[in-house]
Order: sequence, then structure tokens, then C-alpha cells
Amino acid sequence: MYLADRGPTAATAPSDADHGRTDRAAQPGRALRAIPATVLALGTVSLITDISSEMVTAVLPLYVVAGLGLSPLGFGVLDGVYNGVSGLVRLFGGHLADRGRRHKAVAVIGYGLSAVCKPLLLIAHTLPLISGVLALDRTGKGIRTAPRDAMISLASTPENRGRAFGVHRAMDTGGALLGPIVAFLVLGAAADGYDAVFTVSFCIAALGVLVLVLFVPGGRAPATAPLESVPAAEGVPDGGGAAPGSPPVTLRSAMALLRIPDVRRLTVTATLLGLTTVSDAFVYLMLQHRLGISERLFPLLPLGTAFFFLVLAMPLGVLADRVGRRRVFLGGHVALLLAYGLLLMPLDGDVLPFVVLALHGTFYAATDGVLPAAAAGAVPAELRASGLALIGTGQALARFCCSIAFGALWTVIGDRAVLGIAMAGLALCAAWAAYALRGPETA
Repeated sequence: MYLADRGPTAATAPSDADHGRTDRAAQPGRALRAIPATVLALGTVSLITDISSEMVTAVLPLYVVAGLGLSPLGFGVLDGVYNGVSGLVRLFGGHLADRGRRHKAVAVIGYGLSAVCKPLLLIAHTLPLISGVLALDRTGKGIRTAPRDAMISLASTPENRGRAFGVHRAMDTGGALLGPIVAFLVLGAAADGYDAVFTVSFCIAALGVLVLVLFVPGGRAPATAPLESVPAAEGVPDGGGAAPGSPPVTLRSAMALLRIPDVRRLTVTATLLGLTTVSDAFVYLMLQHRLGISERLFPLLPLGTAFFFLVLAMPLGVLADRVGRRRVFLGGHVALLLAYGLLLMPLDGDVLPFVVLALHGTFYAATDGVLPAAAAGAVPAELRASGLALIGTGQALARFCCSIAFGALWTVIGDRAVLGIAMAGLALCAAWAAYALRGPETA
């Protein structure tokens, strides 16, 4: 495998001859030593950036619903834009990174674009303007996600990819944990709370871009690399790094990845499950409605999800390496089903939000990093960013549709009825996914 962006200090992926050392490194006392420096550097960037992003995410539902007076349908459209636009440009970002073999450069563009959007929220006070700013912000996220995940997968050995993604997602979620806390403190201390949140968010996002530029190894990835054991398909270069004189990466070759059975199955599965995955914001709004949580405390609800995501991301990544990434991925959706069930049951009390948020965080810990780790084993190295983007795009666009449909149905039939529909759909899709993803995984 070639390292996606290699500089003088970049960590290289160990070869098969190093597997014995990797197994020893997997012991509890040496787990972090098996994580390449590139992954840790990218994790630091994600931690800082997520503090900025989650500050906005934590206050956005109440800002637009209570502050600007939008209906659930209007918020559903806004949330769909926020979560779906990144899917529309993710393929472009992955293709651009693979074509020029400059994953870091493309990632810098994506992180930078998201950063400059934060101060624009200070002047956007209508649904069209806010939607435009959020669309631009999510465009940046869509551009950066596939190159970043490609760098993580290419810097890691196949047998340790779950751990590598787990460490990155844990650091990323550390930022998600801190973001709502910072937003909560800013809202309490500033006279004009929302504007202060957006200003501080921009400053933190700019710091994340600076860390990426200075500390993540960069440069053009080499055109040769040891071969990986990845199935090839017609129109797709053979597994492994690009050989000298091989044809350039094109959109046609990227789309041809769907001819690889494992890639096709994972794409369809992620898309179907995304169609029945309710947006985080709606989960928090339902908890707020049921328990009467105050507006000032509302930004703290994402902390529960982020805490359990942070605690479980690495352990579930290691478990996925051992028992199978697809099994852990499906298990995460079982946890989400249980969370939906608790929201529908006539239960009250102080324990309910903690249990729901614990299951919600478990869902993300078992899926967010595990899915790209599973997909990386099925995608040739020279098309790694494009392949991860292809699967992520299907999932993101499905969640975009789910947000709009959920908001519309909430307005018409109420929150409990529409959540029941989503729960039934998720159960059916999870059962189909368990059947479709049976059998051995690609190494």
C-alpha cells in the first residue's frame, strides 16, 4: 500500500512480515504504539475541528426552531441539507484526491471551506441564507472526509484498521464531547449567546486547519506500492498501488467499483440503513419534548452520545478486527433500534435520557469508523478515497432523505408515530443487511 500523503516524517504501513510485531503491539499496554503517527495527527485535527462543528450543531436546533420560529418541516429541510450536501460532493473529493494523489491538499481545502462558513452564520437569519451557509459548510466536510479516511486506511495494516479508525473516531468524538460544553459555557457567559458561539467556533476551526497544515505529513503520494489482496473488477485497476504506466484514475473507474461484490453489498446496505436512521437532532428534540428539558440545558444532550462514542470507539474497533467488522456494524444498528424503542415506550424519569444516549453513542461507536474499515479491505489502494466516498455518499444521501421525510411526517402525524415507522423500517433493513453481509469478509 502507498501512504496517502507521505513526507519525511510520515509513518509507513507495516508489511506482512511485520504481522508478528503487530500482534504483540495489539496487547493492551502497547495498543496505541501500533497506531501510525499520521492517524494520531489526523485525529488531533478532527478533535479540534469537531469542537468547532459541535458547538454549532448543539445550538442549531433551538436556534432555528425556538429562535427563528421554523416548523419541524423547515428544520427537517435544514437538517437534511446539513447532513446530505456532504454526500453530493464526497465523490468529487475522493476522486480529486485519488486523481492527483494529494490527499492532504484536498483535505486542507475541505477543512478550510468549513472554517470560513462559521462567521457567515452571524449574518444569516432566514431559512434560505442559513441553508446556503450550511450547504457550503457541508461541502467542505464532503470534500475532506474521503481523503482523510483514505490516509487513515493507507497508513494502517489491514488487520489493525478497525483499531486505527477507532482511535481516530475516539479523538474526533473527544471534540464532539467538548463542543457542546464550550457552547453551553459561551451561551451562559455572553449577552448575545448565539453570535458568540458562532464567533468562537470560527476561531477554533481556524486552529484545526493550522494544525493540519503544519503537523500532518504531506506531499504527493508515490505511484507504486506493495499489492493488497483486493478483488478486481472490469474497469477497475488490480488491487494494490498503481503500477508505473497504469491508466489515470477517472470517474468511470471509480464508479466501476460497484462491480466488486463486496463494495456493492456495503454500498446498498449503508444506503438502506441510512434511509431509516433518524437524525441526531430529532432524537434530542424528542427527548427535550418528553422530559421538558430547558433551552439552556439542551446543548448538553449531545454530550451523552459523545461520551459513550468516545469510550467505546476504540474497544469496538478492536472487537471489529477480531470478530468481524460487519457483525459489529450490524450490532450498532441493534443498539439504535433499542434507543428508538425506549423513546416510544411510556417511560419517564431521570434514567431514560442516559440510557437512550448511551445506546445512541454505542450505535456510532460500532458503525462510524467500522464501516470505512470494512470498506477499505474491498477497495484497491489507488482508488481508496473514491471507494470510501462511494459508500459514504449512499449513506449520506439516504440520511438526507430521511431527515426531510421525518420532519414532514412529524408535522403531519406527530413525533411518536413517525418514529414508530422509522423503527419498523430499520428493523426490516437490518434483517436484510444481516442476510446480505453473511459470509467471510475481504481481508
